[in-house]
Amino acid sequence: MKVLMINSVCGTGSTGRICVDLAKQFEDDGSIVKIAYGREGFVPDEFKKYAIRIGNTLSVKLHALKTRITDKHGLGSKITTKQFLKWANEFDPDILWLHNIHGYYINYELLFKWIKSRPSMEVRWTLHDCWAFTGHCAYFTIANCSKWKTECNYCPQKSEYPKSLFFDNSKQNYHRKAKAFSGVKNLKLIAPSNWLANLVKQSFLKDYSIEVQYNKVNTRIFRPTPSDFRTKNNLQNKFVILGVANGWGKRKGFDDFIELSHMLDNRYAIVLVGVNDKQIKDLPSNIVGIKKTNNSQQLAEIYTAADIFVNPSKEETFGMTTLEAQACGTYTIVYVNTACEEVSVGEKGVAVDQSPSTIFETIKTYFAPTTHKPQ
Repeated sequence: MKVLMINSVCGTGSTGRICVDLAKQFEDDGSIVKIAYGREGFVPDEFKKYAIRIGNTLSVKLHALKTRITDKHGLGSKITTKQFLKWANEFDPDILWLHNIHGYYINYELLFKWIKSRPSMEVRWTLHDCWAFTGHCAYFTIANCSKWKTECNYCPQKSEYPKSLFFDNSKQNYHRKAKAFSGVKNLKLIAPSNWLANLVKQSFLKDYSIEVQYNKVNTRIFRPTPSDFRTKNNLQNKFVILGVANGWGKRKGFDDFIELSHMLDNRYAIVLVGVNDKQIKDLPSNIVGIKKTNNSQQLAEIYTAADIFVNPSKEETFGMTTLEAQACGTYTIVYVNTACEEVSVGEKGVAVDQSPSTIFETIKTYFAPTTHKPQ
């Protein structure tokens, strides 16, 4: 059996790791697996056997430019998409498994036209966010927008990913997506949480069957992993509060961590993984900033070294980092009214009201800063 996956990245980031874990499972069952990706050129050596790149850095930049000017994200990359589909036709997959098909690398109308030309092919689509059923955005909780239920227009998040500097094409995007994504035989939607599945059932994708499959962590990598991380970062006698993201911003809770840092005394320290150079420069003295890492082993060491993991994301369809932290033996705190609440429950974690002060009170009440993890 031949399996083709399509995702923005391969082997890096949460969705990239999900894809390669699935690829390994199919391969163990005797299948031939390829992962077509479009964004970062970097693929870890162990996963290069799966990787097929769609386009290149230039084609991604041109697609991004088209999005910035016209707000027609997902409608660029025509030449590179045609080239890829020619290859895909020759590969002739029995199963096509879509993941993130946004990210400036593929034309969704051409892709779905090809999919509809192959009615016998089994198609699965894991939705990692809400982009598939909106006219523009990937998330809409903070904006408190429900236009996606009927018809997007006058988008309040035009300046958010995928950012448009000039035009608002959300109404046309909404109808073009609905037309392209509807009417596919043998298509099953997969959501990583009940939270997201319930949203899908209210969208123009509601006629498809949808199954909830919680993302799984590779416990061969993400497990308690002792290291000298605390010593290297002068955290030997600190209660370490950890946050991990593939890029920090308001939606992920960066501002909440800054506010939390002002509440902590010198017994505590915050570690943020995934910050950029500018953010590192501006961090308070009690926050250790670490750039994004694609090294899963290093991540496992950092998760293990932390006393507690905090995910203050306000818009999350699952929260893979939360599950990874738990697999490394670290208790987690997340916000209520997000999909993370389904992950951080019981003996492994807790969900609290969306406020840095609530996070602080929870840590102060239930965790003694003098009982931090050993080095």
